[in-house]
Amino acid sequence: MDKRLLTSLVFISLAFPLNAHAGTIYKCVKGDKIVFSQVSCPKEFRQHEIEYQLGVVTETDSDKPKETKDPLKALLAKESLSKEQLLHLIDGELYRLKQENSYYEILRASELQKLDRKRYWQKKAKDDPEFLAQIDKMDRYFDDLIKINADTLALLEQHKHKIEATIGEEDTDKSQAQLPKTNIN
Repeated sequence: MDKRLLTSLVFISLAFPLNAHAGTIYKCVKGDKIVFSQVSCPKEFRQHEIEYQLGVVTETDSDKPKETKDPLKALLAKESLSKEQLLHLIDGELYRLKQENSYYEILRASELQKLDRKRYWQKKAKDDPEFLAQIDKMDRYFDDLIKINADTLALLEQHKHKIEATIGEEDTDKSQAQLPKTNIN
């Protein structure tokens, strides 16, 4: 009977894929039986949520209550983030933008190869005006994308330095407040 229940659970989960959250599946565990589903598990099963986001897979025991604090929601609710949390978010965005620029360079090289192959099969010279115009257009496109990211990187770096400076000032103020005061008469 247990086997039929599991089989029916699998068929039911496959029949209703529209209820699933994008990138989230559920691992339903009962005894030594494991079933993967796109919908929440029945009550008699323990449930683990498996989430795929940005190339990273995380598995959490979703039977336990979650206590996640979304930084954007915290800002919108006028709750303040600590300066360390803000620095962490800025560092993450800096890393992401640098990775994106590297990806743009890879795409540029790939597009250049594609244009070069097209030129070769059309039996055009490397100094063909149409070929050079296509390369120029492609370079401008990727240069614009990289410039947008570079401007954002510079702005984020400025904000990061301002925050680090205020943290340094606060640390200096705290250390001076802890120094013993002596009276010289």
